[in-house]
Amino acid sequence: HHGMFLEPQEKKRSMKALMVKQAKKTCSCTPAKVKDYVFSFFPVLQWLPKYKLREYLLGDIMSGVIVGVLLVPQSIAYSLLAGQEPLYGLYTSFFASIIYFIFGTSRHISVGIFGVLCLMVGQVVDREVQRAGYDLEQAALGVLTDPAAYANSTVSPVNQTSQKLLCDKSCYAITVGATMTFIAGVYQVAMGFFQVGFVSVYLSDSLLSGFVTGASFTILTSQAKYLLGLDIPRSSGVGSLIATWMNIFRNVHKTNICDLITSFLCFLVLVPTKELNEHFKSRLKAPIPIELVVIVAATLASHFGKLRDTYRSSVAGHIPTGFLPPRPPDWNLIPSVALDAIPIAIIGFAITVSLSEMFAKKHGYSVKANQEMYAIGFCNIIPSFFHCFTTSAALAKTLVKESTGCRTQMSGMVTSLVILLVLLVIAPLFYSLQKCVLAVITIVNLRGALRKFKDLPKMWHLSRVDTVIWLVTMAASALISTEIGLLVGVCFSMLCVIFRTQRPEAPLLGWVAESETYESLAAYKNLQTKPGVVVFRFEAPLYYINKECFKSALYKQSGVNPVWVKAAKKKAAKRMLREKEAGSGENQTSTSVDFVSEPLGFHTIVIDCCAVQFLDTAGIRTLKEVCKDYGEIDVRVLLAQCNPSVRSSLIRGEFFKEGEDHLLFHSVHRAVDFA
Repeated sequence: HHGMFLEPQEKKRSMKALMVKQAKKTCSCTPAKVKDYVFSFFPVLQWLPKYKLREYLLGDIMSGVIVGVLLVPQSIAYSLLAGQEPLYGLYTSFFASIIYFIFGTSRHISVGIFGVLCLMVGQVVDREVQRAGYDLEQAALGVLTDPAAYANSTVSPVNQTSQKLLCDKSCYAITVGATMTFIAGVYQVAMGFFQVGFVSVYLSDSLLSGFVTGASFTILTSQAKYLLGLDIPRSSGVGSLIATWMNIFRNVHKTNICDLITSFLCFLVLVPTKELNEHFKSRLKAPIPIELVVIVAATLASHFGKLRDTYRSSVAGHIPTGFLPPRPPDWNLIPSVALDAIPIAIIGFAITVSLSEMFAKKHGYSVKANQEMYAIGFCNIIPSFFHCFTTSAALAKTLVKESTGCRTQMSGMVTSLVILLVLLVIAPLFYSLQKCVLAVITIVNLRGALRKFKDLPKMWHLSRVDTVIWLVTMAASALISTEIGLLVGVCFSMLCVIFRTQRPEAPLLGWVAESETYESLAAYKNLQTKPGVVVFRFEAPLYYINKECFKSALYKQSGVNPVWVKAAKKKAAKRMLREKEAGSGENQTSTSVDFVSEPLGFHTIVIDCCAVQFLDTAGIRTLKEVCKDYGEIDVRVLLAQCNPSVRSSLIRGEFFKEGEDHLLFHSVHRAVDFA
């Protein structure tokens, strides 16, 4: 047998030299390097000078206006979800669009208000408002009568008896929201700086989809009271979904008939029109802005029908024009909300990065994941000084933006101009808009997430593990809480990976005739086996978690447990010795010895290591034990198709006796030939 000889590459592992090289690379400063850094940090400086006015402008203006028209009603509606005034939702969408225009690398994604993040912000806002001592029985949207007084109000109250007069409930709510937004943005920028974008790989597609669907149930539940016109406090914490529904059923006799009828009529208009938009999206140049039509019609009906005065219907209230003076976050609140900002930051950047990469791949350009983290981080940090709450990319608006002719980030700037027009001129006209209309808009926009249940049979057929991850994450997010649901989903998906490596496939292999290929005997027919040789494949890394599984699978598949064979031989030898001493006949003795030594039908085991990515110390020790145990019953163990990492681990672990390292084979066929 002639073995192959491969000479390993020399690895220079001088830590000092490596650190010096990295330090020189990082600390060196040349004009070209400064220019590259500035251009990569502000992508707008790269693409704006190359902007093709005739080719791009019409598509960008059209998509920007359409997204802006859709974003106005959603911004007002999602403010309710975040426990804020409608004004702050418009502020959030306005600033996010401008900042992403400067820092973003994706040409197509729409950054703004996202329902799941609004829900998470709203839960924290409600908790902190309750802790601060404000009356939670008030309506979620108070009336902001004096913007100047709000702007000059002092920092948030701590014991609220004396300071309530200086900062009312809505003022304190946006203070909490803005502070948490600031912290989430800081986390996202830090992730970009330390290049920890890899964190998002732990949020698989099935996990994110399950989380969004579970959170959608919580969003639907939080909006149900507005559909019925009920004035009940918002439940928060573990089991809030069940607690909210119990509260609704207890108070269902107080339903406001006017709000209920308005909600029903809005559903009748919105759902079919949205379905038509989706069904004919290839033929329509732009989707029908039905949400805006419904808001305008509902506002006019409420105003001229005097629904607030006549039927005590809950309305949005006064929305002032213009901008409030900037104000820093409340630094005293940071310890209370710092932990809550972590899942918000992770979900925000994971959704933004995954959407930007998806659309970049579709349209043939590249995005920088770390720059996207900077972009979404600054979309949270800077607006937090202007009374805004958390933002991220949103799939529904991104799809609209792409389908209506968007070519560059300029579309986002056009969207911000549409929202600016509303902020400066149109906003006060929404005074009479019923809250139940906003709740209907929010619920109708959850259809995409709730439709995922239709995909479950297909997902189950493709991957049962992914389906179980989806179901567990969805149930935990809905029934426990959004933050705990996300944590449960991440932990469960990682456990699934561990369990897959703990109990992997471990088949015997057979030879494909007239080739050098070996495949699983359990998977394919008409494979041949070589007499006296057992070929075994272990399809996972061999490490401390699955070392016992490796042994038991090998013993089961080969049909021989060397430990039992050795024990049986010893037992037979002792019995033979006793029988000799007792002077018994030779026939029984030879029978017992034959019984032990006969059943081994092979002399060599070849272990195919092609699927073993790595070995740890427990894995090396297990291989040594297996070779030793089989060697004691005259069965040789050969290893084939080990990757360089496994080979170096075996050599470092002194697996081979001196002069035996040639018994490491580069293919199963060569190992079987040798045997």
